[in-house]
Amino acid sequence: MKQYYSYENFKSDTNRLINNVADFEAEAILSIARGGFTLSHAMAEGLNIRDVQSIRTELYDNECKREELTLFGTCHFNVKRVLVVDDIADSGETLRFIMEYLHKNFSGIEFKSATLFYKKTSCYKPDYWINEANAWIEFFWEKDFICERDDAS
Repeated sequence: MKQYYSYENFKSDTNRLINNVADFEAEAILSIARGGFTLSHAMAEGLNIRDVQSIRTELYDNECKREELTLFGTCHFNVKRVLVVDDIADSGETLRFIMEYLHKNFSGIEFKSATLFYKKTSCYKPDYWINEANAWIEFFWEKDFICERDDAS
């Protein structure tokens, strides 16, 4: 079963999430690419945070889960509080892996995680989340911007 997630829902939920995380007073946002990009940008604007960094992981090929998670990129922080943002805690393996990596490599920094969706079957529960997912979520940014090339050109 698949569930389409529209821009209108995203806008409303992102504003709720921004209000929920405001008391954390994050000084930087770490976006988990690619799923966390759109949400991270919107939250950075709403929270007036200019330090937005990204790290990339790969656990899925389309809807097919890989055997092993791969981490790409590095981040550099000169702050005390960082909000780690992704679109969904599905299996939770990505968030758990990244949070463990951050705690191991950046002592003295407080990290909290935020997602739009959380599945109760996830092995990692984000600090902040808005919706419980019971289906495969098809985000508007995954579906509404498909390049349709004309093969005749």
